[in-house]
Amino acid sequence: MAPTEHGEVFVLDDGGEVDLDLGNYERYLNITLTRENNITTGKIYQHVIERERRGDYLGRTVQVVPHLTDAIQDWIQRVAKIPVDDTREEPDVCIIELGGTVGDIESGPFIEALRQLRRRAGKDNFLQCHVSLIPIVNEEQKTKPTQQAIKKQDVSSTYHVPLLLEQQGLVPLLRNILQLSSLTIAPMLAHQGSKTWEAWKSLTMSQDIVRDTVTIALVGKYTNLRDSYLSVIKSLEHAALACSRKLNLVIVNASHLEQDSKTSPSDEFRSAWREVENANGIIVPGGFGQRGTEGMIAAANWARTKKIPYLGICLGFQIACIEFARNVCKIQAAASIELDERTSDPVIIHMPEIDRKTMGATMRLGLRPTHFQPGSEWSKLRTLYRHSSAATLSNGSLSTKTNGTTSTTDLSEAISSPVILERHRHRFEVNPAYVKTLTSHELSFIAKDDNGERMEILELKDHPWFVGVQFHPEYLSRVLRPSKPYLGFVAASAGCLDYVLGVDGVRNGIEGVNI
Repeated sequence: MAPTEHGEVFVLDDGGEVDLDLGNYERYLNITLTRENNITTGKIYQHVIERERRGDYLGRTVQVVPHLTDAIQDWIQRVAKIPVDDTREEPDVCIIELGGTVGDIESGPFIEALRQLRRRAGKDNFLQCHVSLIPIVNEEQKTKPTQQAIKKQDVSSTYHVPLLLEQQGLVPLLRNILQLSSLTIAPMLAHQGSKTWEAWKSLTMSQDIVRDTVTIALVGKYTNLRDSYLSVIKSLEHAALACSRKLNLVIVNASHLEQDSKTSPSDEFRSAWREVENANGIIVPGGFGQRGTEGMIAAANWARTKKIPYLGICLGFQIACIEFARNVCKIQAAASIELDERTSDPVIIHMPEIDRKTMGATMRLGLRPTHFQPGSEWSKLRTLYRHSSAATLSNGSLSTKTNGTTSTTDLSEAISSPVILERHRHRFEVNPAYVKTLTSHELSFIAKDDNGERMEILELKDHPWFVGVQFHPEYLSRVLRPSKPYLGFVAASAGCLDYVLGVDGVRNGIEGVNI
């Protein structure tokens, strides 16, 4: 999926590459979904065709109605029963998002399937919500597209929307229509939910009185569509909330930082560099292809030499390696095979197990362990992960390996054998042949994969915050539990990293709510 057309590709624990909307559900509901939670036209047609080939329809003519529509309903009802949180209990309510555009031919079978599902589910078991966009034209909200179906509502932050819905009586409405009062909720879960809700209100309302701002420059290549970096942006917001700062995010087109842009009549070169030089921190997120990478390398060099906090994600991690190899190790031709197939010094190479011919679903995907290395106890990032709760496996929690299986552990044990779990999406890696040269010049690879061969995290010791990670920590960031790499980066940029590192458990200023 092209980021500039569809927005970012969100990756799940099981390696499923899905629409960014599933990322929103995971972030705001604090749940863990699988590729089964994502139904597409291609998936459902393939499913029906496979059933027909298997003989399930006994040679009857296969039609959109009832075969396709029944398959959609069966899929929804099956997946709705799968546990999605750490209680491992069957969910009481399933949210179904019917995406796409009503009227498009592709949506027809899904709309009909949900019409039928209402009858199949029965009384008190189905509720339809109309969600509509109010576009802003010339700074004016236009409600005509929704036919006056919804009213204008102003909130200072999207994080206030749940509070607004509560004030408008949504909770008793849902309880009444779906007869939720008839459900038996364990007291412990009810208490946990109440506690989470109070934490949400306390954190998001405190945002209104925050005055200090932190300016972050996001140096990327898909800058025409902010949704291309949606999880990155949300993770920065989560971290800024935790640091009691307002986020001023400046998105910089990496190509405009390159020397070729100097001759542009629009002065885009000077403008882009002005944004970078005025930023409190610089982040280079993931991406593919050669375009803009020299600009990213220049931004990484600025951050390293000027002691500006830097966070490199996936490609940004590899960019940091290339910049360091060129300017510190004096390997002038250092490059990535992805960027220059003929480079004489391939610091970044294809992973040997990756299919180089087929592009789709051939990357290293999903939740994978990363091991902090002996001697990395000085690491600021490792310290932040050490403060994580070991209650869950997700969100980069600490865990240990026992007899080949990964399990959560007592925190004291986790500190002595630290392993974190984060989601990955890449097909290139640091060339092992150059690791010794890079480390001899004090670029520290503080964490590696299971075999100790694949570099996962880099960090500079004598820098306020210069960190690169091969994984994508933004996929596991939550409002009340920010991603550790993002939290450290924003805290360093805001000048409060020492405080964050020194607080046991790293609290959000919310009693009893660890992040």
